Parts: sequence; C-alpha cells; structure tokens
Amino acid sequence: MDKGNIHHHHTGKSHKSCVSLVPMFNHLEDEQLDEIMGATQSVSYKKNELIYHAGDESDSLYIINKGKVRIYRLAESGKEQLVRILNPGDFTGEMALFSESTHESYAEAMVNTKICLIKRSDLQEFLVKYPSVSLKVIAEFSNRLEASEKQTTRFSTEKVETRIALYLAESLDQEGTGTIEFTLSMSKKDLASYLGTTPETISRKFNDLEERGYIKQITHKRIKIVDLDGLLLV
Repeated sequence: MDKGNIHHHHTGKSHKSCVSLVPMFNHLEDEQLDEIMGATQSVSYKKNELIYHAGDESDSLYIINKGKVRIYRLAESGKEQLVRILNPGDFTGEMALFSESTHESYAEAMVNTKICLIKRSDLQEFLVKYPSVSLKVIAEFSNRLEASEKQTTRFSTEKVETRIALYLAESLDQEGTGTIEFTLSMSKKDLASYLGTTPETISRKFNDLEERGYIKQITHKRIKIVDLDGLLLV
C-alpha cells in the first residue's frame, strides 16, 4: 500500500475534463479553464495505493478525475475511522490552499484512479485572480465543517441504530430523484467505519429495520425505503 509508480500525463483533454468536473471551477469560461488546466498535472494510482499518508507535507489540491478515493484517519489504537469517500469531481488536500501544513488523514485509491494535482502556489494565484473560485472553496469548506460537526454530534449522542436510520434517510435525500430506492455509496465495512460501529452490527441492524417494515434490502447494496416516517423515529 505504499506509494507506487506514479505516472504523469500531460494531455490537455483529460486535464480539461478533470478541471471542468469540479464545482468550484465549472462556472469559469473556457479561457480561464485553459489557464488553470495549464498548471495541472495528471497522476494515476492503482487500486489500494496510498495517495498520501498522515504526516506527509500538504502542498497540493487533489481533484478526482476518474475512480474513487477513501479518506480515513487512524486512532491511537490503530482503528480506522472513515472520514469520507470521494468520487469524480470531488477533491481533497484543500487545507494546503491556505497554509503550509501536513496531512492529518490518509487517502487511498479504492479502484484504479486518476487524479489532477494543482500546487498551492498556482492555486493561490487563481484564488486571487478569480474571486468566484474563492467563494466556491469557502462554500465547500462550510459544507464539510457542517457534515463533520453533525457526525461528531451523532457519535456522542445517538445510538448506532439511529445513526444508521439517519444515514439511510440522508442517502435517499441525496439521490434526489423522487424515488424511494438508492444504492449504498460505500461497502458495509466502510459504512461501519464511517458510523463508528462494526460490519456485523450494520448487517444486524439492517435486518432489524427490514423486519420492522422500515426498509427492504433489494440487493446487497440496493435499499428501498418502505416507511420513511417510521425510519426517522428509530
């Protein structure tokens, strides 16, 4: 799981698709995108390869172009705590935008992944030049802080069953298509880490919720919400 061979690609097209995927850049004009693209390098990682370790110098923004990345921390006991999963268009390393720092978490490619890297110095120039990008970055910071506070509160105040029920309700909301079905965005092992419990407990609680008529497990990862009001009262 050490950092393996890193392959750099400097093809304009893949850079452009990468940069234009990101909400904080996709409102810019083509000319502005081209400028940002010029400061971007494309890096490939194999499945299970670490993109960075806790303690590594944080000096770049990492934008997911293709693939999937898990961000996690290690407790003193060595136990993993999943922080978030990143998909194409998501980014990490944003703390590097404002100060010289080190990573506090680990980033690992869950599948073969392609990432676009932008160095701090280049990005800071863009933030000064294009204030709209700065506003988008602040909005993303605000969202992450809110999600982090919500997760911390849940860990300290809510029982596991409630955490699971709220996660399922929020997953339905994020799908936002008016449907009552959705696919879990992570494995039960990762979900257990994210919610501070064990995979066995996740499976048991899912079965309990199904028996009580709140959800239906269509496949291993496909869930149907049968009684949302009931689920929210768990």
